[in-house]
Amino acid sequence: MTAQILIVEDNDDLALGLANNLEIEGFSVEIARDGASGLRRAHEGRPDLVILDLMLPALDGYRVLSGLRDVGDEVPVLILTARTDEHDKVRGFRDGADDYVTKPFGLLELIGRVHALLRRAQPSRRANGVTEARFRFGDIEVLSGTHDVYRRGAPVTLRPKEYDLLLALLRRKGRVAERMELLREVWGYGADVVSRTVDTHIGELRRKLEADPADPRYIITVRKSGYRLQPD
Repeated sequence: MTAQILIVEDNDDLALGLANNLEIEGFSVEIARDGASGLRRAHEGRPDLVILDLMLPALDGYRVLSGLRDVGDEVPVLILTARTDEHDKVRGFRDGADDYVTKPFGLLELIGRVHALLRRAQPSRRANGVTEARFRFGDIEVLSGTHDVYRRGAPVTLRPKEYDLLLALLRRKGRVAERMELLREVWGYGADVVSRTVDTHIGELRRKLEADPADPRYIITVRKSGYRLQPD
């Protein structure tokens, strides 16, 4: 089935050029030229991926992203923006973005990231070698077959990338996972991605799973290397 991509971008030349190249790749593409219509079309059309500018008329990109996540819509969102400040990138990831690309950008790189996000959004992870299993550490329980996560018996809502990152740590059984390893395994690409991507998602996992995120018991930082999940 052809993947449906929604581009929310007020620069007509950029939007049309990107749409043309994505259609050549075999995708079906729709364009929204302001934030309000972009949010409406995302709700109505249920695209497989959204490419979202931040500086939009009517409704900025952050509000569009929040409008999706606040109603539980987990469609992959790739932010495409001229904003290069680290604060903007971290805010985008905290608000639920799956990737962040700054303008100007390389077309081949962007298309590669689109493919990677769509791959990661597939409901079944068996192709990645993850079989159904039950994991426990402390008061956390993870059911990989249904992607359910519980803390002290209560369900915990993880975004897709947060869940994939947790599973990547679990599979290592206490071994250190380097940041670049996690970028390749969870996001599907390497050194050119925003360097804070892994750190930001680790911070969200700690906030949701640790009793004291500032002094984590389970998700441990290994200085100058990466992270490991410390079992009981």
